[in-house]
Amino acid sequence: MEPIILASGSHRRQDFFKLLGIPFSVMPAQIDESLCVQTDPEKLTLELAKKKVEWVEKELIKRLPRWIFGADTVIAIGNKIFGKPDSRENACKMLKELSGKKHHVITSMALFNSKEKKIDCRSARCAVVFAPITDDEINWYLDTNEWQGVAGAYRIQGLASCFIDRIEGSPSTVAGLPLHEFYVMLRDNGYPYGC
Repeated sequence: MEPIILASGSHRRQDFFKLLGIPFSVMPAQIDESLCVQTDPEKLTLELAKKKVEWVEKELIKRLPRWIFGADTVIAIGNKIFGKPDSRENACKMLKELSGKKHHVITSMALFNSKEKKIDCRSARCAVVFAPITDDEINWYLDTNEWQGVAGAYRIQGLASCFIDRIEGSPSTVAGLPLHEFYVMLRDNGYPYGC
């Protein structure tokens, strides 16, 4: 299989690539996410995923690989977007707001095929319902530091799963790489994976 440049520093996305047996190298895109002014969560993640791919493409223009992949995940209640908290206090506020409510997780993906000179962008969405969380439970979770560097201040594959009442959709979407949609994207773009 051909290697893919992963325009993300996400360890979870790297774990998914390893699980799938796809050869890859990591080149986290250096973009300022605060410059995106989209208020629609899906449009925002699509824009960020595409910008990550474009950044890597620009950096590697003289030795452009065949495949570059970028992704972005946000959590939203309506159009209110919960990005990555920059402090424990902000993480606490996010978790209190998510407590006892349904929210949506949107992960968008961008795949660049240099042979075709095109970027294919797609999104996946699922709903997550948190049970009510007490202040003591929030503080316990915050002490684990799992909230750092992740949208909505929680990782589904970690201890936050204790607070999740149910998921409506694919858990891999919440973890940052919707596996079915990713597989279909690879297949549709001629990447030699699977059958």
